[in-house]
Amino acid sequence: MCGFAGFVGEVENREQVLVNMMNTIIHRGPDSEGRYVDEDVALGFRRLSIIDLSAVGDQPLYNEEKSMVLVFNGEIYNYQELREELIEAGHVFVSNTDSETLVHGYEQWGEQLVNKLRGMYAFIIWDRKNKKLFAARDIFGIKPLYYAQMNGSLLFGSEIKSFLEHPKFDKVFNEDALGNYLSFQFVPTNETFFKGVFCLQPGHYFTYENGELNITRYFEPNFTGDTEKSFEEIVDDVEAVMKESVAMHKISDVEVASYLSSGVDSSYLTYLGQVDRTFTVGFDEGKYSEIQDAKEFAASINMKNDAKVITPEEYWDRLSDIQYYMDEPVADPAAIALYFLSEEASKKVKVVLSGEGSDELFGGYNIYCEPLEHTSFNKIPMPIRRFLGAFAERCLPRGMKGRGFLMRHGKTLEERYFANATNIFTEREANRILKKGCKPGIQKITKPLYDRVKGKDPVTKMQYVDLHLWLVHDILMKGDKMGMANSLEVRVPFLDKKVLELAETLPLDYKVRAPQTKVALRAAAERNIRSKTAEKKKLGFPIPIRVWLKEDRYYSRVKEMFQTDAAKKFFDTKLLIKMLDDHKAGKNSNEKTDNSRKIWTVYIFLVWYDRYFGHGKPVHPAMHTR
Repeated sequence: MCGFAGFVGEVENREQVLVNMMNTIIHRGPDSEGRYVDEDVALGFRRLSIIDLSAVGDQPLYNEEKSMVLVFNGEIYNYQELREELIEAGHVFVSNTDSETLVHGYEQWGEQLVNKLRGMYAFIIWDRKNKKLFAARDIFGIKPLYYAQMNGSLLFGSEIKSFLEHPKFDKVFNEDALGNYLSFQFVPTNETFFKGVFCLQPGHYFTYENGELNITRYFEPNFTGDTEKSFEEIVDDVEAVMKESVAMHKISDVEVASYLSSGVDSSYLTYLGQVDRTFTVGFDEGKYSEIQDAKEFAASINMKNDAKVITPEEYWDRLSDIQYYMDEPVADPAAIALYFLSEEASKKVKVVLSGEGSDELFGGYNIYCEPLEHTSFNKIPMPIRRFLGAFAERCLPRGMKGRGFLMRHGKTLEERYFANATNIFTEREANRILKKGCKPGIQKITKPLYDRVKGKDPVTKMQYVDLHLWLVHDILMKGDKMGMANSLEVRVPFLDKKVLELAETLPLDYKVRAPQTKVALRAAAERNIRSKTAEKKKLGFPIPIRVWLKEDRYYSRVKEMFQTDAAKKFFDTKLLIKMLDDHKAGKNSNEKTDNSRKIWTVYIFLVWYDRYFGHGKPVHPAMHTR
């Protein structure tokens, strides 16, 4: 687990430029660093030592004749199997790392290497003989990979911030991304908030040769729902594949621990992993803490639990530094809590297991029940439902019982659903609050996804959309960035190729039976852990933003930010302050009319913008203490 940065192209002081790029991501790999520089390419690497802790595992790594050079971030869980196959083919290994299988594997299989991998990865291989760069990202997007073509150079790396140190990088804000961000709470495409910088999408690789960049999709999930097995047989399969995946994800030369909430996903992983230690965070505000439930569960299986109560003061005071680590704003309040969770874990271990990905594969989000409910109403012809929905939106007051229901069911699934827990601002609201307005963009993003799952049941469609949007740009983005901010490797056993292959075969009834979600997974979990935990309704990661914004000190902090030049540049600040004042005064305070997430989404963007564009080049948080 590590981080890398590099470039192809001419630049003065190549080695120093590379060192400067690497220093911005020192948090990803504090154990060692390595560089490869020639007249064509510069590859820099920061290492967090997990497998083969010796110096021979340091990167860059090479093939036998040193014609191939590798930098790699991630873990290859089937590396031992691949290693044996490559040794039989005549390759000579100098380390026991999983990393080395990639450079020999590319030499043996070329671009087909990616089809053999089981793991989380982003890597770069430089072919010195052919002057060709090969880069790939794992099938889920667990590990990040960014690139930019500018001024005759190709830049690439684990984090965007490294690009800012390259003299040919033009730092320009991509204002076009702001509208979609306000709706999704993240940038939902391969574009970023930095103009000309892109993220390589999951299941893709690219080649760069003679100044030409070519991107290829090598993997796509395919939900067939075609199993002919009984429910009990499927539960057996779920249990077996999860035991295998967890065992593979525990391969390490250092201690492996686990995140633990009060829900089924992390609890089941913790049980299967039989880790020595678990970590939990929460808040003093009653319903916003899962600490007590987590401690009870840990005790029930005789495991240690280290818990931390996050204070409002430290949560708010670290926001700017956390935006540095994020690269781009993600307005999910759980991202900040995840930083503190990672920080606590990193004091004791280098590796943790996390339950992310279960919901997307096994049908776990509560909203997945919605299309299966109210089936009688949905039989009403769509033109009538559209009329009722439009009437409710324009004529009924916010918060009125039934308004939201009519609005949702006045649209098709494809029109109303674009990612779990999003829809912060509607496109109409975003257009109103942005000074320059915004063009409709949500359905441009979702339509190609829905087109690929035509004819599937509604839950499968929602899963597919979430796999490509919510999971990649929110869940995994914050998981990687917040873990690596604290030099902590986060492993996600649910996001495994073999687990996905099983999940793809599940029929609707094995995933969701409203109001129950994750039917097959919960049944497998209940064989091993207490029913109270296995059947618990999903909570997410509750954060008391709504409560804090009513307190004078945090209200004042947000209001001050809403009055800055940056806020005035992009937003109608009168509308922003009215939203904030109304919230503090208790208006629109029930869950259906609450604006706290809207306020937070704008605020986080402005905190990020201030860090990256308000004061020149952003400074690494570690430098503040010097």
